[in-house]
Amino acid sequence: MNVLFVGAHPDDIETMAGGTAARYAKEGHKLFFCVATNGNIGSATLSSKEIAEVRHKEALTAARVVGAELIWLDFDDEFLMDTRETRLKFIDAMRIARPDVVFCHWIEDYNPDHSISGRIMDDCIHMAKVPLIKTEHPPTTAKIPPIYYMDTPAGVNFVPEVYVNITDTFKTKVEMLRQHKSQNDWMTVMFGYDMEAFLEIPAKFRGLQAGCRMAEAFRPSYRWGRMLQKHFLPGC
Repeated sequence: MNVLFVGAHPDDIETMAGGTAARYAKEGHKLFFCVATNGNIGSATLSSKEIAEVRHKEALTAARVVGAELIWLDFDDEFLMDTRETRLKFIDAMRIARPDVVFCHWIEDYNPDHSISGRIMDDCIHMAKVPLIKTEHPPTTAKIPPIYYMDTPAGVNFVPEVYVNITDTFKTKVEMLRQHKSQNDWMTVMFGYDMEAFLEIPAKFRGLQAGCRMAEAFRPSYRWGRMLQKHFLPGC
């Protein structure tokens, strides 16, 4: 399968679904990491341009850990808006990836960039098939793929329906996050946790719920035209 992960910021995919991405990679599926914003406010010392360049390189390196292709939309961090331009870029990302399954942010996340990116994906995924919507790449022809919403930070305001056991891929998840070196200190300053703790605590909590040591949690998007008859998660 082609598996598309959509994150609002350069380290979101790895944080929310890195273990699941690693499981897909181990099973031989093709991965695409679409990052909506360039992370250009994620530093207290570098300029916006400088930190955006750093974070782009970090995102490329992290994606390579699991062999994912990076799709970089390059919107300003914390100012993602639901506009025609934004929708067209998201639609074109879907046309690049031609996914069989999509992961995106929960639409009621704490961060507006998260929620808006998830809402755009949920609203626009069928538009990748529409010929009269013009983007750089041609329309998709396959059936509309299912969408899974990723967990929120610390699981706040999120009720999971399905889980992926990441016990064997948690180390890969950590390795992916370590590529985002510029954010290690930033996370401590902003939230009081270092990166690894920020990953380990939720993974063990979701694992406790799922009946395994470590897990990542998701819930499907239910809309007419893409109701699920089976799940498309790794191991299913």
